Amino acid sequence: MSEPSPDPIGTPAVIRTARLDLVPLRVEHADEMAAVLADPALHTFIGGAPDGVTALRARYGRMLAGSPDPAVSWLNWVVRLRTGQLPCLVGTVQATVTPGADGDGPTAEVAWVIGTPWQGRGFASEAACGLVSWLTERAVQGVIAHVHPDHKASAAVAASAGLAATDVVEDGEVRWESPRKG
Repeated sequence: MSEPSPDPIGTPAVIRTARLDLVPLRVEHADEMAAVLADPALHTFIGGAPDGVTALRARYGRMLAGSPDPAVSWLNWVVRLRTGQLPCLVGTVQATVTPGADGDGPTAEVAWVIGTPWQGRGFASEAACGLVSWLTERAVQGVIAHVHPDHKASAAVAASAGLAATDVVEDGEVRWESPRKG
């Protein structure tokens, strides 16, 4: 009899929504994603500046190496638009899955970003809903996100994914949570 995997989530799989494919991240995605994420306005609420291809490749390599804590899973996808003339990458989604406290089951902290040219079309909500659905079909018992209090669009994405704002503020961002399963 084999020993159970310490990671109940497993590796990321392609997640299909009505218009999008969430494709497991690869280092090679940095070439296209550097242009998708190039607008400094994407950093208004999170700080920093856009990475160039070389820096993004290095960052993706670190992300794909995984968490130094074997109990924590780093799951990352690029968001590919299937509709239109040519499929193209439009953003990313990610989940950091940690063991639950006191046997509650795992919790996933999720985040999303959609490139400026594709914003305002519901892609972030569609991608976030697809991600949250995929996570809840697995062992994940709760989902959280952190949203800057002035970022109304991101708050709308969190709400569309079934999360509700809490009174908790961490590092200047409001904690949003799903109802815990169980």
